[in-house]
Amino acid sequence: MLYIILIAYLLLMLGIGFWCRKKTSNVSDFVLGGRTLGAWFTAFAYGTSYFSAVVFIGYAGQFGWLYGVSAAWIGIGNAVIGSALAWLLMGKRTRTMTKNLNAATMPEFFEKRYGSKSLKTAAAVIVFIFLIPYTASVYNGLSRLFNMAFAIPYEACIIGMAVLTAVYVILGGYKATAINDFIQGIIMLAGIAAVVFCVISNKGGFTSALEQLGAISDKGVPENSLNSLFGPDPINLIGVIILTSLGTWGLPQMVQKFYAIKDDSAITKGTVISTLFAVVVAGGSYLMGGFGRLYAHPDAEIAAAEGKAVLVANASGKLAYDSIVPAMLEAALPELLIGVVVVLVLSASMSTLSSLVLTSSSTLTIDLIKPNMKEEMTEKKQVFFMRIFIAAFLIVSVVIALNPNAYISTLMSISWGALAGAFLAPFLYGLFSAKVTKAAVWTSFISGVGITVVHMIIFSLGFFPEATKAAASLPLNMASPINAGAIAMIFGLIIVPIVSAVTKVDDPERAKEIVDAAKPTK
Repeated sequence: MLYIILIAYLLLMLGIGFWCRKKTSNVSDFVLGGRTLGAWFTAFAYGTSYFSAVVFIGYAGQFGWLYGVSAAWIGIGNAVIGSALAWLLMGKRTRTMTKNLNAATMPEFFEKRYGSKSLKTAAAVIVFIFLIPYTASVYNGLSRLFNMAFAIPYEACIIGMAVLTAVYVILGGYKATAINDFIQGIIMLAGIAAVVFCVISNKGGFTSALEQLGAISDKGVPENSLNSLFGPDPINLIGVIILTSLGTWGLPQMVQKFYAIKDDSAITKGTVISTLFAVVVAGGSYLMGGFGRLYAHPDAEIAAAEGKAVLVANASGKLAYDSIVPAMLEAALPELLIGVVVVLVLSASMSTLSSLVLTSSSTLTIDLIKPNMKEEMTEKKQVFFMRIFIAAFLIVSVVIALNPNAYISTLMSISWGALAGAFLAPFLYGLFSAKVTKAAVWTSFISGVGITVVHMIIFSLGFFPEATKAAASLPLNMASPINAGAIAMIFGLIIVPIVSAVTKVDDPERAKEIVDAAKPTK
């Protein structure tokens, strides 16, 4: 039955890719769907790009284990900040300004908004480099679930998903991904609701599950803290909320959804749809993860005595957070529903993967290759190059993902920290203010990438174990790549207006004209 469900889903995705192939004749069609997509398609494309196996398998497992049911606050933050506020503040202005500037990618936006080709080149390089670990984290989470459900080797799962994603994105471009996203979103909504119900019901209902969770005490986890409103560690929980919620405002694969939407009325509807989608999918995922300790334990003897699944430690001997959710699903779900969940996570992951590879390939083609070609690139040739880069990007991501010991949350945090740390502030301020300077944009690029890379060298790569141990013991865990990403974003929001106040805009009249033209009409 599992195989029948899976094969039917995969054939549907491929069919949509082939159907959309005839509708992608130029760059605008391939990258933005011709800017003709309505509220439902855009909102679901935004939501399914936002939430993938990274959230359902990696983040829900790890942060549910660490923070208990208070991890649901992350889902609420994703809905309010990452979805509702992002659409309300940025949706209309982003659509209007990018259309006026004829910008199809975020690097192209920086070039035309700030009058600098070098900004476009730098942004394109940042996008390509730091979307790779995010893509690898999606493969990682997806492959763990497939390994649990079908006993398919980890490596085979990763390679298979890469090939499938490449086929339907290369064929159909953005329109194929948007239609697939809509179908995938419906599967995600129904699947998450069913999974949360089963996980809680399997432990005697919500009240009983909370009581069992409150009885657990561990190192740094006092009794009755995992079932409390703010959990055992509210300070570091805030860092996760900031990274996963505010980060969407500066991620090219997320912001680009506003470029493609049909009109202002579609944005108003899309705000409501996107927010409700995030409440169900993100809120449900993190709430489910909060009950992870009721289903799994890293110690074999305790696990056997309590009837729990054993979490296999990774090569370094640490708790394998990414195995928590698969262990929960195996214990709590009937076989038929496991098939639905496999399709759910596959849906979420493939929509995110398609968004990532499309963003990366369009950035490389439009922002790096096209400007440096001696001969003018035709629309057909640009689409051809994008398809080639999709394949190349996926190959590199697969190589990174083949290391099963890399935590999903670490890979994603590095990606989001660098991208949102570099882009969030100059993109957001650039929509509203004509006073943002080129120097301020450069400062944000350098600080966002710099904070992420320096933190990765000192802490994530393990070169300085004593420093890592000391930083992790602080109330705000400074060794965490999640907190580093949150700091990079906040630093950019502070430094951009400061640098803009002491430097000059190259062409004040042009900047004012661009910003004024993007003001929403009443």
